[in-house]
Amino acid sequence: MASSNLIALLHSIEVLEEAEFQSERPPRIFHKRDDPFLLSDKQFIRLFRLSKDLARNLISIVSEHIVQPSRSSALDSQLKTLIALRFFATGSYQMDAASNIFLAVSQSSVSRAINEVVGVLNLPQVFNTWIHFPMQIHQLNQLRNQFYQNHGFPGVVGCIDCAHVAIFPPKVDDEVYPERIYVNRKGYHSINVQLICDTRLRILNINAKFPGSTNDAYIWQNSNINQAFVNLHRNGNTQFYLLGDSGYPLRPWLLTPLEDDPLPGSAEERYNQKHRSTRSIIERCNGLLKMRFRCLLKHRVLHYEPRVASKIINACAVLHNMCIESNIPEPEL
Repeated sequence: MASSNLIALLHSIEVLEEAEFQSERPPRIFHKRDDPFLLSDKQFIRLFRLSKDLARNLISIVSEHIVQPSRSSALDSQLKTLIALRFFATGSYQMDAASNIFLAVSQSSVSRAINEVVGVLNLPQVFNTWIHFPMQIHQLNQLRNQFYQNHGFPGVVGCIDCAHVAIFPPKVDDEVYPERIYVNRKGYHSINVQLICDTRLRILNINAKFPGSTNDAYIWQNSNINQAFVNLHRNGNTQFYLLGDSGYPLRPWLLTPLEDDPLPGSAEERYNQKHRSTRSIIERCNGLLKMRFRCLLKHRVLHYEPRVASKIINACAVLHNMCIESNIPEPEL
């Protein structure tokens, strides 16, 4: 689908969603804001992507790690969390969240709320709870069995790929984040994000630190997960592999497609076919992540400096895994 058609489609979806919220929301109570928890479960998930129970759990996590307001007029943890979730879901910076009937607050308050919630989701004690690559042998065996049962490819414990998330261009003369290094091969500014997922589309590892001009192989070579697999194989655990595309180097622990065209019906052709069908789950994972949290879509563009944009990407990955664990349905188109 052409990018212009995709943008028009997404805009139409949001218009229809907003109209449905207006028609199906509960009777208006004359408070400053309506209570979003009075929405139906379906409408709440459409608006915030998380279920009500999962949102309450997230609100509790946020409450534990932010300074509670001293003024009665200040935003509480619930409102801050819902504001951030709405931004992640739409990518409409401040305008949607600030004017929404359930959240109506100033744009400066929206910005502060997003930053606070993103900060909490990037805390090691929160982030590592939801995103971690299991390196215990019994955990790897469990992953390997799941892949074999679902895809018939022996030894696979994860699929790896990189995805670009568009960002607003940094300053040209920025000493730390010069603008030129964020221009990717397609000509727009981005962060190149490395993802590894399991067969359930759960993100096992994410690296959102590298600018868009960095190639996938370089990110892999300089990632902690690469060294972890090197150590794993050095210790004799050679039965575990990741699947990557031809942009990655072939290694005993990282299997890539055969580049030469194999003969029809040959073992090489069957390998390529099985590799392609199994590795497609990382593309599905990336697509689901961006459609669930549309702030990551190319045309939305994160209007933040690269360091903060990376934290927003990490936060969305944490929320994605929360949704996977809770079996939240995929967003409807």
